[in-house]
Formats: sequence, structure tokens, C-alpha cells
Amino acid sequence: MTSPVPCSFWPHARRPSSPVRCCSSTAGGPLSDRAVIEHAQGGRLPLLSPSDLDPAGRRLYDEIIAPPRGDGPFLVVDDDGLLAGPFNALLYSPALGQAVSALGASLRFAGTLENRTRELLVCLIAAVYGCEYEWYAHSRVAATVGITPLELRALAQGVTPETATEAEASALAFALALVRDRAVDAATHARAEQHHGHAGLVEITILAGYYQLLAGLLIAFDVPAPSGVTEVSS
Repeated sequence: MTSPVPCSFWPHARRPSSPVRCCSSTAGGPLSDRAVIEHAQGGRLPLLSPSDLDPAGRRLYDEIIAPPRGDGPFLVVDDDGLLAGPFNALLYSPALGQAVSALGASLRFAGTLENRTRELLVCLIAAVYGCEYEWYAHSRVAATVGITPLELRALAQGVTPETATEAEASALAFALALVRDRAVDAATHARAEQHHGHAGLVEITILAGYYQLLAGLLIAFDVPAPSGVTEVSS
């Protein structure tokens, strides 16, 4: 197993009390010889159980836990029926939560970006904002689409992986300009447009905005990654 490497953040990026770490147990899903029992944590928001919800909240809950989101490589709903990460927060405002959930599903499952490109971008944004849950979740998704532990280590430090293609690197530079610098210069825009076109840049911009929105929820309510108990499999 590689040693955990603490993330390095830019001076004005949020520094979490427990830094996001990039390591094989979170970057590649559960270890092959262990079973991890994970539990949702709500941070400053009480965790809502299905019995707490009104009809609109229950419809949103059912939408969130349904495949393909609900059966992916990271915890969405735990064995007690409680939602993890930003999903619990969305239940407090079902109408807005449904719109947010639908946008996220569209970006992940119906977008036009290559899977690797999308997950490189999400992991970079998670590192910039120091969002423990988002890094926990999408470093696992990243491992399923061919992103390596070394590439994740680079992203955790805010660095474009040396193994990124030119198209991937241009997307990462464009997104970094958006989320870190709050401005995209002409050269960065032109480089990304050459590879992704107008439609692709619109999608990258919406993707960056969406994951910054989730970062806001996670930061405002201090929502961590799930707690876990590691047990040796029989």
C-alpha cells in the first residue's frame, strides 16, 4: 500500500481541519481482503431517515438511492437507510434538492465528456475546496475509469498529472482557472476550445459550477466522509 499523501491547497483555498488524503484505500475502493462498513455522517445537519420525510422528500430520497447513482463505488445510503455526503442536505429542501440531483445525474450519466476527463475535473475541484466526502467519493469513481493512484496523488496536490492527455490537460487548466483564479484568459480558453469545442466548454463550466455548489453544502454544514469500520473478510 502506498503511504497517504496529504493534499496541498492554494493559499486562498479552504483548508479542512482533517486534510483530504490520497491513498489506495480511498482511491481504489475497498481493499480486496477487507470489507468496509461505512456509515453516513451529517455534520451540522441531523441525518434524516425515510420515516422523517414528507412525500416530496421521499420521492427525492428514492431518486437519489436508485441506480446508477445508488449502486456505485461510494456510499450514498448506509445500512440504516441514511444518506451520506451532500445528499442528506438535499432532503431538507426537496424542490431544490430534486433540481440539484437531476443536474448531477445528467452530468455524470448523460454528459458528453469522456469519463476520465470528467473524473479528473471533479477530483481536482474536490482537492481545491478540501471537500473530504467529494474526494472520498470521486477518487473511487476515478479508479473505475482508469485514473491511476499516481494521477490522483498529483490531483490531490493541485497538479495536472504528467500522464494526462493534451485534451485532459486543457480541460483541467480551464477548470482550474474557473475555480482558483476566477478568470479564464484567452490562451487557456483557446487551448481548451481546440479540444472540446463550444459545447464541451459549456459542459465543463456547468460541471465546475455543480461541484462547487456541492462543495458549498459540504463546507457550510461541515459534512465529512462516511465513518468506517474495517473488518477482515472471512
